Amino acid sequence: MSARPSKRLVGVLGLAALISACSTSPLGRNQLAFYSDDELAQMGQQSFAQYEQELQTVGGARASYVQCVADAITAQVPASQGIDKWEVKLFQDDTANAFALPGGYIGVNTGLLDVATNQDQLAAVIGHEVGHVLAHHANERVSTQAATQTGLSVLQTAAGLGGAGGDQLMGLLGAGAQYGVILPFSRKQESEADLVGLDLMADAGFDPNASITLWQNMSANSQGEPPAWMSTHPSNAQRMEGLHNRLEEAEPRYEEARANGIRPNCKA
Repeated sequence: MSARPSKRLVGVLGLAALISACSTSPLGRNQLAFYSDDELAQMGQQSFAQYEQELQTVGGARASYVQCVADAITAQVPASQGIDKWEVKLFQDDTANAFALPGGYIGVNTGLLDVATNQDQLAAVIGHEVGHVLAHHANERVSTQAATQTGLSVLQTAAGLGGAGGDQLMGLLGAGAQYGVILPFSRKQESEADLVGLDLMADAGFDPNASITLWQNMSANSQGEPPAWMSTHPSNAQRMEGLHNRLEEAEPRYEEARANGIRPNCKA
């Protein structure tokens, strides 16, 4: 009797592994999550350390301003996330960008401050980035990529695809997986982070309407966009539409926060 597992057994075991690795996002979407929080926090720490090596950090009034907004946002992060302290850095870089990483790391580029022109708009960006962390998008991304690569390898072995023809077919399958699986997931994550971040900034006492103005600024400063179906991000128009539809829920949260004395006053 051969000790080699059958193709059916491999498929059953693979399906069982996928089911056991499923989790749910804050908005109720099913996700893959192969990695532990500790593993993701270690990845976040390593990525942040690399970023610090590559770019110069900025101090002074601008850094204090970014810290103030980030502190107000992260104060609303549930304790269940297990992040006791967030490390926040302002980096010297002209691109209008920011990021947040598992484990509690936030980076903001100086170029973003030219586009996000007040505390509410900056809060929209930082809220969005922290939203990625709260929704465990990093885990989902690396898990989806790992599952995709594993699935293609199993398919190639099971189908006996070899030689130049097999390599060409696997290349096409890889492109299909890229545009049919990984990028759509990424767009979903970005849209989800927009909504989670909108609620987060409202709870922190920042005006959620500023998120619309922010993306108007982003659109005015963009040098053209790739087609939405080939982009890892929704178009600016799609983002503004999604945010606008969420304001009906976010605005009462903002009013409640203000009524409870949550009124951030971060000075640029």
